[in-house]
This record gives sequence, structure tokens and C-alpha cells, in this order.
Amino acid sequence: MAMNSSSHDVAERVERRWATLVIVIILVLIGMVVYTGLQWAMMPPSRVETVRPETLHVSGEFIESNLGSAVEPDGSVTVRIVAQQYSFTPQCLLIPANTPITFRATSSDVVHGFLITNTNINSMLEPGYIATFRTTFNQTGEHLMPCHEFCGVGHQGMWAHVKVIDRAAFMQMAESMPANSRRLSCVK
Repeated sequence: MAMNSSSHDVAERVERRWATLVIVIILVLIGMVVYTGLQWAMMPPSRVETVRPETLHVSGEFIESNLGSAVEPDGSVTVRIVAQQYSFTPQCLLIPANTPITFRATSSDVVHGFLITNTNINSMLEPGYIATFRTTFNQTGEHLMPCHEFCGVGHQGMWAHVKVIDRAAFMQMAESMPANSRRLSCVK
């Protein structure tokens, strides 16, 4: 009988320890949820910018003459893109290697996918919102840019190309552009 009482006490202590551990884990998880909820409510995880999809092509940042690659005063490059059924504008992006690149993209109609193959750039473009990505391409080459969100019957043909060229060649092309044009194209 003494043996049973002893093993019963041991089992009870072990169960109590496990129950305490489970309660502590649950409290830590609840604390994490509350903390992140309050922190993100005060400071969202990313800057959310909006745009009016129905006036994209008429005025503002995404007018056609402003789409494509543009050199900024600090030497970085900003690439602006608009997705619409069933194409990206521009169809071919020219980008310098070893340069900080900021992609700013939006959709004018439905949700589209934004993916540059062999990179970590992968997002959705939603009408009314501007998606911003920052990256640097370390080597020259070509990448495909398919839409990976079903956007309608012509979805399978929605592709663009990203051509990464030498930084010096890109900057030379940018300097030779007319002052009223900010857009660099893959086609001369």
C-alpha cells in the first residue's frame, strides 16, 4: 500500500508540472498576441498607400509617361508598374545591377499577382493600393514576371520581362534620355 501511495504522489507531481508548463505556454502565447495586436494597431507593419484605380492613367504617379525605371537623385532607381487585365505596363522593365531598386506597383482593375522569377519578390497587386518592394539585383540577366493570381480568361498570357543590365550602361541610357521623359525601355 505504501508503494501505491508513493507512485500516486509522483504521478500527481508530474501531472502538476506538466499542467503548469501548459498554462505558462498558453499565457505567453496570449501575451504575444495582445502585445503584437496593440503594437501593430499603433504602428502598422508597413506603410499602406492608396490610389484611385479609376484615375490611374489620368493623373498622379502612375500616368503612362511615369511608368518604368527612373533614376532618383540619390542614385537609386524607382520602377513604377500598373497591372491590368491582361498585361503589365510596361511589358519589359530595364533595371541596373548592383543598385537599390524600389518597385511601386498597383492594379487598375482586379487583383493580380506580382512575381519576379528567381528572386524573393512575390506579392499581390490590389486595386486601390500601392505595393512597394525594395531589392538589389546582384547580377545581370533576364527574369520573367508572370501574373500568378487568376485575373480572368486571359490570365495565362499575362507576362512581362525584367532585364537586368550593367549599372554603367543603364546610367548612360538614363542620362541620354530627353528631360521630359523619365521612362527607360528595353526597346530602343
